[in-house]
Amino acid sequence: MTTSHAPKCRIERLRPVDWARLKRLRIAALTDTPDAFGATVASAQARSPQQWREQVQSLPTFVAIINDNDVGLTRGAPHDKDPHSAMLISMWVAPEARGLGAGERLVETTAKWARSHGYARLMLDVTDDNAPAIALYARLNFQATGETGSLPPPRTHIREHRLALDL
Repeated sequence: MTTSHAPKCRIERLRPVDWARLKRLRIAALTDTPDAFGATVASAQARSPQQWREQVQSLPTFVAIINDNDVGLTRGAPHDKDPHSAMLISMWVAPEARGLGAGERLVETTAKWARSHGYARLMLDVTDDNAPAIALYARLNFQATGETGSLPPPRTHIREHRLALDL
């Protein structure tokens, strides 16, 4: 009898020296699901190495790794209007790693970061038609806040809504 086990997923926080990993993952995410993010492939490709280093320095950046391959990404950021809340941004898992627990581990790690920095809530924006992400966040007890919005021009037709997790 053969037993199959899902590959082990580990999470690593990037350092500024790891900027090329962030760039690679962001471009992969923006290529795979361009309508899930406000940024574009072109804007990501236009960033200088120094801008990527600064992003890693200023935003806690977590990468999911399976079989020594970077397969997912998330970042944390302070909420721009609510000092008691943090934002989960840039969430993405590579298609070949979906369903293997990387998404859950990334969200849990970002929540742990937010909690350890004194935030009471972790919020995120998700596009209305991203059913797999919405299901993931529901499993992790995120709740709708009632806030809605859209992506920046020229994609204002893509609607999104805010979810929050009390920490």
